[in-house]
Amino acid sequence: MADLMVGFLRPHHWQEPVRIHYWDREPLTGTDASLTGATDWPGQPMSPDPEHPGWYVFRMPDTARVRLLFTDGAGQQTPDLERNIDGWYQLGSGWQAHPSEPAPPAAPPPPAPPALTSLEPRPLAERTDFREESIYFLLTARFNDGDPSNNFFCRDRIEFDAAGNPVDSHWRGDFKGLIERLDYIRDLGFTAIWITPPVENRSGLDYHGYHAYDWTRIDPRLESPDATYQDLIDAAHAKNIKIIQDVVVNHSCQYGIRGQVHIDHLPIKYYVPQGSEPGQIQHGPYQGNLGNYAWTNRDDIDNPVAPSWYRERHARDPQGLEPLIDPKTGETVPKPGYDPGRFFGIDAQTLDPEWYHQDGFICGGDWESAYPLQQKHLAGDCIDLATERQNVKDYLIGAINRYLDMGVDALRIDTVKHVERDNLLEYVNAWKAHKPGLFVFGENLVKGYGWGDLGGGDNGPSEIRPWWYTRLGSDPRDPHAGGDSGFPQLDFGLFSTFRDTVSKGTYAGTGQILSMDWIYGDVTQLVTFLQNHDVGPDNDFKYRFQGEQWMAAAAYNLLWTARGIPCLYYGEEIEFMKGAPQDVEGERDTLSSTGRAYFGDHLSAERIGQTQAHPLYQHIRRLNLIRRAIPALQQAQMTQVNEWGSGMSFVRDLSAAGSYAVVGLAIGSEQSVQVDGIRPGLYRDAVSGGEINSQGQLNFQVPANSAGIWVLDGPGRIGEPGAYLH
Repeated sequence: MADLMVGFLRPHHWQEPVRIHYWDREPLTGTDASLTGATDWPGQPMSPDPEHPGWYVFRMPDTARVRLLFTDGAGQQTPDLERNIDGWYQLGSGWQAHPSEPAPPAAPPPPAPPALTSLEPRPLAERTDFREESIYFLLTARFNDGDPSNNFFCRDRIEFDAAGNPVDSHWRGDFKGLIERLDYIRDLGFTAIWITPPVENRSGLDYHGYHAYDWTRIDPRLESPDATYQDLIDAAHAKNIKIIQDVVVNHSCQYGIRGQVHIDHLPIKYYVPQGSEPGQIQHGPYQGNLGNYAWTNRDDIDNPVAPSWYRERHARDPQGLEPLIDPKTGETVPKPGYDPGRFFGIDAQTLDPEWYHQDGFICGGDWESAYPLQQKHLAGDCIDLATERQNVKDYLIGAINRYLDMGVDALRIDTVKHVERDNLLEYVNAWKAHKPGLFVFGENLVKGYGWGDLGGGDNGPSEIRPWWYTRLGSDPRDPHAGGDSGFPQLDFGLFSTFRDTVSKGTYAGTGQILSMDWIYGDVTQLVTFLQNHDVGPDNDFKYRFQGEQWMAAAAYNLLWTARGIPCLYYGEEIEFMKGAPQDVEGERDTLSSTGRAYFGDHLSAERIGQTQAHPLYQHIRRLNLIRRAIPALQQAQMTQVNEWGSGMSFVRDLSAAGSYAVVGLAIGSEQSVQVDGIRPGLYRDAVSGGEINSQGQLNFQVPANSAGIWVLDGPGRIGEPGAYLH
């Protein structure tokens, strides 16, 4: 049987060697046993054709038919192809009987505007629409250490080196370290920084800030004499960067709220585990007992509304050796193995109803039902506040108003679905009234589309889904029953598709979620993301993104050109802790093995140049530059959305403000894009700098994992070509 020969013209941006990946080869009866019915990815190298420069060839003996694709093994590939006769394939032209000759030199195009390579954001005072921003999200205590004197080890998950010394303190990064690296974030192109809650916390593992003890005080483990919270806000503003403060409304820590309410506990310094002895605990810096090792009195809680006996013991007996009678049981402590719940847990029935709900803990089916989600306690160190009570409102609203007065520019609200919508909007609207124009968005975590009663396989009601909080209506099946609440959410619906789309190198299914954009109050104000400190798009959502680099690049192309405000989690720009669990998993896990590992080593003077040279750093930097220059990418709805798996196209029409863009995206392979029914005129591509005069249609090629961003009367190329935008 005759051989089958195929050729391929390598695009200039493809790496060498060009490879052929084939499968379903038939018949498989020849004498060449080395040629199988299929290749392993990424296939076999092709040979340069000496007679036709730029072309590569591959010959298959004894082959009648075969399915194949061409690839460079580095993210560039053609669509799936099939061949039963010899042929030569060229992207954009298809199969041909003979290799084409090099095209004659084209007439030089008319001069285009010079490439736009830098663009400062508008001054803070002029940026009144938060859709102009892009957000860099970080855990302050894990970002960069500027002041080792305020470092602190939590009681849980201490890491030890081979010699038994504690390393990697949980509270490691601080405001001073963040101030020192504001230029890093600014160079990356971000105009807003979302920090985890900075208020004072108390818990066995409270470095992240979500176990508030005193909303009126900044945690001293973040501040330094020359780097207070006010200093951070002022330094960020001086660099034209906004500060987004994370706020917890739903719950306090398990020890109450300083000066407001006490939750019944025994002092931790009297806790002795089973098998140990009083005064003999040796756990890293916690020597003698597990009380706060940084405080002279070795006790966690200094609450002036605690019972008199508690306050009296707080002031003395730092060793925790003096006998104390538990007023609840009559037992005497310290006593090895005595009820850990009396030190660390709570009895929901004994909580002060003026401040807390008393309905127990969320479990089982509670997670998809509104009442238990909003009345029960989230966890043992997240005690559900009675947010409907006026005293709770007055305290939390007043505390956060103080930070708004300090200059905080926006708020992110934690655990949204755990507070009934209209109740939570009382808080949101009060802060907006205090600071007109304030941008506030929420976190309503859902691992699915989040359409609630509108269908789509959702097993939870609308009343706990993101779209509900962006609306004011009372019909869970009709989003149009109420207008925009002015409280946009993190876009968990779009995020949840990434497990089955960009994590597998396709956009297939993205169009479906975008077709439901109408359910939100204002979809253009949603905050979009690939991952955060809780979730990632792989497997069961527990891990930092572990896909190929080109997959991440294609995901960012979508996030930075689609509706919404893009948000990046610290370290994504260098694939930091790729594939690691977002939080501690196993009993012995420590932070250095998770997605919350310390990042500052990559920001040191010795390594920051390497960090900034990473292809994804440069890719995101350019995306920020492009989005900043094109108002339609910031504020317009998406129209004419077309998705075909390996590609997408859509229009961002902000004609009222003089901005109009046509976007084409490609993932996995180069794509030919055609968009009809657009406004006529001269379009320039912000990626390549190309120009097309359109009479209502655009036809253009998009390299694999790149984008075409054709702007009507646009500025031309923005930024420098890179690995994924060229």
